[in-house]
Amino acid sequence: MIDLHTHTIFSDGVLVPAELARRARVKGYKAIAFTDHVDMSNLETVLERLVPACAEMAAGLGITLLPGVELTHLPPDLIAPAVARARKRGAKIVVVHGETLVEPVARGTNRAALEAGADILAHPGLISDEEARLAAARGVFLELTTRPGHALANGHVAAVARAAGARLLLNNDAHAPADLVSPEMAAKIAYGAGLDLDGWRQLQESARELVEMKNAG
Repeated sequence: MIDLHTHTIFSDGVLVPAELARRARVKGYKAIAFTDHVDMSNLETVLERLVPACAEMAAGLGITLLPGVELTHLPPDLIAPAVARARKRGAKIVVVHGETLVEPVARGTNRAALEAGADILAHPGLISDEEARLAAARGVFLELTTRPGHALANGHVAAVARAAGARLLLNNDAHAPADLVSPEMAAKIAYGAGLDLDGWRQLQESARELVEMKNAG
């Protein structure tokens, strides 16, 4: 199990990074990314803390830790410069908070995230066929999520992504320990989104490949 979309006390999560990592490790997770909510006001502040902390704690905790951010509710025209700033400051995983069905995310956010080449477009809601093709072309992963509310569009996201050849990930968007689902529940959520066993295995392989690529970079 790998979760590349989590939150700590640096945004609206309830745990410090070490405790979230420890709890994930005990549940069998091999890698997690800390992707706290940021905008232009706190991007540098969060990464100044997460980047060295991940490097210092990973070996002792026995889990791969990736520092990152989730660009959240930014105006679409600020997403590209924010992606660049996050990477310059050491973010290994850049997530953009997509056009979920349950929040008033600005229209055009999905496209801006894809054009900016973010790593993951989180819970993209009713993403269009054209946007899914853009995700495939730009190598941006589209997220299936275990998080209630955001998960309402999982079936649509999976179908559109597969038709377009876009790659999928399954993340928890974890804010608390209970959000770290078991492998069995994660598989059930993937099947509920319309994937078969091969599709579930591809989700896991995609996550492993992204972690390996980001660790090597």
